[in-house]
Amino acid sequence: MIRKISLAILLVLLVIGGLAGIKTLQIRKLIAQSKTAAPPPESVSTALVKEEIWQDTLTAIGSIAPAQGVNITPQLAGAVREIAFESAAVVAKGDLLLRQDITSEQAQLRAIEAQVALAQLNLDRAQNLRTNNMTSQSEVDTADATLKQYKANAEAIQTIIEKKTIRAPFAGQLGIRLVNLGQHLDVGKAIVSLTALSPVYADFSLPQQQLAQLKPGMKVNVTTDAYPGKKFEGTLTAINPDLDAATRSIGLQATFENADKLLRPGMFARVAVLLPGEQKVTVIPHTGVLRAAYSDSVFVVEEQPASTNGPAGLVVRQQLIRSDRMKGDFVSVTTGLQPGQRIVSAGLFKLRGGMHIVENNDLVPPASETPKPENN
Repeated sequence: MIRKISLAILLVLLVIGGLAGIKTLQIRKLIAQSKTAAPPPESVSTALVKEEIWQDTLTAIGSIAPAQGVNITPQLAGAVREIAFESAAVVAKGDLLLRQDITSEQAQLRAIEAQVALAQLNLDRAQNLRTNNMTSQSEVDTADATLKQYKANAEAIQTIIEKKTIRAPFAGQLGIRLVNLGQHLDVGKAIVSLTALSPVYADFSLPQQQLAQLKPGMKVNVTTDAYPGKKFEGTLTAINPDLDAATRSIGLQATFENADKLLRPGMFARVAVLLPGEQKVTVIPHTGVLRAAYSDSVFVVEEQPASTNGPAGLVVRQQLIRSDRMKGDFVSVTTGLQPGQRIVSAGLFKLRGGMHIVENNDLVPPASETPKPENN
């Protein structure tokens, strides 16, 4: 009986040992296959490193400002009796905007005009009498002074009426109306904004090291997020004589005709001052640059011949670069790349050095110096 049990236990141990040996061989075979097996290549988009001629520029961030802009306010307090404009209307210089209550001033003016007429008659009568030597010169002088006093009083009342009749000080476009009919206006209360949209200014600043390169009359280009792909051309018209003591930068102003009135005061603007010189630059799409704190890098595409390490195909090598200026979808590279090389332009975040890739440039739109994104 004991012999049978021992034999059964031996058979079970033999079976378990055989199964363990088979599994061990299978695992070793899988490990060996994994060491030699290569992952499938990643699908990426690529771009050619090119050499182009770029004009030298000085770039800055600025904002659009009006050549003339003001909030229309009353000089005297009074009630609103007439509103002669609509919000966002275009007005000419001298157009009536608003009239305050002037009924009391008009009554005073009529009374003084009557006094002026009487004083004029008295002066004429005194001059005739003086001609016939029937009155003294002092009487004539008194009549003349009285007339001048009444005329001055009339002009004072007329000035008050004119101040309560508010007109556009210059041609431009109005903003949104801020007052209502019958409202009492205090001195300085905003009625509406008035802005001249042609021309407009772009205000920006540059470091003091670039002052020697600047002079009035240089061409200036402006782009803004409000009109992607559109470039506005203007002229550098003013250079501030003193520098900002905190930033050591110099204030600049460029003038733009803005005939189509697309540029609006307060807009964010990217400013580029065009310098006379041109230079050759190495350019790549900026989507192919992997940004990092220590340095920028790209993935260079290289041919790998067939070997024991793997089949022939395309592999990537990470290359450190130094980038410089941007122009549209492109960025210039000063070191790290040569014209004619090919880099990964899309899909680089899933790559590492030495990985196999396949090119697929069908899904990525081509880079452009003047991109115009579609409204999707």
